[in-house]
Amino acid sequence: MSKSLSAPLTSLRTRALWRDYYEMTKPKVVALMLLTVLVGMCLSVPTTVPWQPLVIGLIGIGLMSGAAAAINHLIDWQIDARMARTHHRPVATGRVSVKHALIFAISLATSGFALLFLLVNPLTAWLTFASLVGYAFIYTLWLKRATPQNIVIGGLAGAMPPLLGWTAITGQFHGYSLLLVIIIFTWTPPHFWALAIHRRDDYAKVNIPMLPVTHGIEFTKTCILLYTVLLAIACLFPVIVGMSGALYLALSTPLSLMFIYKAWQLKFHDKPGLAMGLFKFSIYQLMLLFLALLLDHYI
Repeated sequence: MSKSLSAPLTSLRTRALWRDYYEMTKPKVVALMLLTVLVGMCLSVPTTVPWQPLVIGLIGIGLMSGAAAAINHLIDWQIDARMARTHHRPVATGRVSVKHALIFAISLATSGFALLFLLVNPLTAWLTFASLVGYAFIYTLWLKRATPQNIVIGGLAGAMPPLLGWTAITGQFHGYSLLLVIIIFTWTPPHFWALAIHRRDDYAKVNIPMLPVTHGIEFTKTCILLYTVLLAIACLFPVIVGMSGALYLALSTPLSLMFIYKAWQLKFHDKPGLAMGLFKFSIYQLMLLFLALLLDHYI
């Protein structure tokens, strides 16, 4: 092969490889998570957020979240290879080796922890590390395979980002930040169970005890509906304690009611595509909810 042909092919392979590593970090999930981190940062102070903990905090938390996602790919690669939703993932297909995936995850985690510990504060570094361990190991390696309540218990790790944002700026815990954690903790089960209904056969095939597999789809629909009601109550907490005001209430209430309505439809008037539609709506609901908190704080 001539040099004129080998150079473009090498460039294409390099770009493809970097896309594989980028995919392993679950960038869309991390982006939504970083939005909640940013809101936690902004709500922790009455005025302008200091730039160093803001920028370095987002980078450090993002790197460690990407590391947790990469570890998830690494631990689940054999399961991923057998599921329709995940069979194309880089480690599952062999495009990225187990060894290289491990090196990548360790590099992200180490650099993220160092940034947070040295340039933000040790509390945030250790809390973010605890979240990584909770998601990548306690949930992925154990809970996911052990109990149909996996997403409920393991959801605590995924609910931590607003707290991490708060501590990155203030260096301490505050009750208000825990309210934000409660919101995401309550949001996680209906969000993920809707996807689990859509992919029930996939999970059954690889013996993962998701709720629709162990208790049936109808029971899972009931749980989703009940959790959307709990979420609506949790979304009122910031108003009840005086953390947020009328603007947040006006913006968040329709989102809560729409979530309940869609869960009601799924339970009593189901049709093909509704479960996946609820899953997708829940993502926008959380994003808009935290933007509402942000707008209320500054307007």
